[in-house]
Amino acid sequence: MEKKDVFTKTLAIVGTGWVWLPILAPVFFTVAVFLRGRMFRFDYLMPAELFPVALIGGGLLTWAAIRAQARLKIIGWGFGIAAGMLIGGQGLAVVSGLASGETERVGWLLALVLASLVLYTLALIAMGVGGVLLLRDLFKPSPTPTGSTQVHEG
Repeated sequence: MEKKDVFTKTLAIVGTGWVWLPILAPVFFTVAVFLRGRMFRFDYLMPAELFPVALIGGGLLTWAAIRAQARLKIIGWGFGIAAGMLIGGQGLAVVSGLASGETERVGWLLALVLASLVLYTLALIAMGVGGVLLLRDLFKPSPTPTGSTQVHEG
């Protein structure tokens, strides 16, 4: 049974906002620093640093998708891939010595860790798009029951 009540809509709104925050924050700060000092600085690690925010947002969004029985595939897959890529990439960085600086930051290990970060970010974007689509579904007016006729006098 699909639920489009206020609670589900609130879960979807808050979850979508929290999922988009790690993506939009580095863009906002890059623009702010550029406008202030005419220097381009983009922190590509910020989405990973804001993983707790994305984790909470993804959980809320998944809960809303389950309640609404809509967009669960894109949100669920995005959530799983994002968590897996970040945890796997960070684990590889720690095990290989890249995280501690023990291993020089060159070569295929670095490329693999950065690729996991890119896939994490793309999965967050997919989950955010799923959240926007879920919001569209939740706020779409319900169709009138079939068979009912509305008489317009005028």
